[in-house]
Amino acid sequence: MTQIFDESGKVIPVTVIEAGPCVVVQKKTIENDGYEALQFGFGDLKPQKVNKPQQGHFAKGDVAPKRTLKEFKFDDCSTLNVGDIIKADTFTAGDIVDVTGTSKGKGYAGTIKRYNNARLKETHGTGPVGRHAGSMGACSTPSRIFKGKKMPGHMGVETVTIQNLEVVKVDAENNLIALKGAVPGPKNGIVTVINSVKKA
Repeated sequence: MTQIFDESGKVIPVTVIEAGPCVVVQKKTIENDGYEALQFGFGDLKPQKVNKPQQGHFAKGDVAPKRTLKEFKFDDCSTLNVGDIIKADTFTAGDIVDVTGTSKGKGYAGTIKRYNNARLKETHGTGPVGRHAGSMGACSTPSRIFKGKKMPGHMGVETVTIQNLEVVKVDAENNLIALKGAVPGPKNGIVTVINSVKKA
């Protein structure tokens, strides 16, 4: 993340994303696949790091091996063909987009960190249970813990979507876009940027 200034001098916190170049690797059609979609590839990969099935997949489209493959549905897929390149200039300043990525892993976490549970008071003999989860439920009835009980466990590494982020600036020459606010995942993580589903 970084920050930029608008015309009035107001500071805007932004996340800079490398949005391309993305190459159309495969075109899904109703005749062959039952639906229409486009598969994009991002990030170059050495040919020796690609297994034989993937080599055939890229060779079929006459496209250089790519590190990441993602599929997107469009209202009209006829405007693009295999081999076409999508760059950051497909976005313009003022666009509203949704960003999906994999959140940072936090490891094994307790209920306070994981679910924002309250801790017990740490005075008057509370003992060594100030951060424990507390009661799991009643005794002989129901004699079990209900599904969905908020308990300690693995936290993070989940697919997270941040909606309605504004495109503040587009650097078409370097394929960079600046989005207002934060996006899920670590630095250099892979995210997908699509048109907002809630705002036209």
